[in-house]
Amino acid sequence: MRKQRIYLETTLFNYYFDTDRDAHADTVTLFKEIAAGKYEAFTSDAVVAELMQAPAKKSAAMQALVEEYSITILPVTDEARRLTGIYISGGIIPQKYETDGIHIAVATVNKLDVIVSMNFRHIVKQKTIQMTRTVNINNGYRPIEIFSPMEVIESEKTQYNRR
Repeated sequence: MRKQRIYLETTLFNYYFDTDRDAHADTVTLFKEIAAGKYEAFTSDAVVAELMQAPAKKSAAMQALVEEYSITILPVTDEARRLTGIYISGGIIPQKYETDGIHIAVATVNKLDVIVSMNFRHIVKQKTIQMTRTVNINNGYRPIEIFSPMEVIESEKTQYNRR
């Protein structure tokens, strides 16, 4: 069985270090499962650019995770930008949050299996999932799954089930 190819969106790098956040432990578990070889992990130039906007110390720590966990950085191609434009023109992602569409598009054009995110405003959202699935199929791409880390990790002990 082939490993799931997952895209790590920017919020995961934040949650890894934000110990007060509900999903911190589950995010760390996801990274541990990546290290154990359960997933093939990817991110993008767009994520790296967002990480660089954090305060210097946190930015460096978040960027170090990419190397530490051997996460492949994918480029934001013209094809991904074109697909992002379709998401925006279709009312799926607001123009102001174009980068959220770029995350979905990069994962889609690279034929990844899952986007993992804690962005419930524009990414891990029923409307986004349903509408990007339709747009992707109508444009010759596979639909992509979008989940939070709690839904992806194999560990039985998530923030919702600590027994």
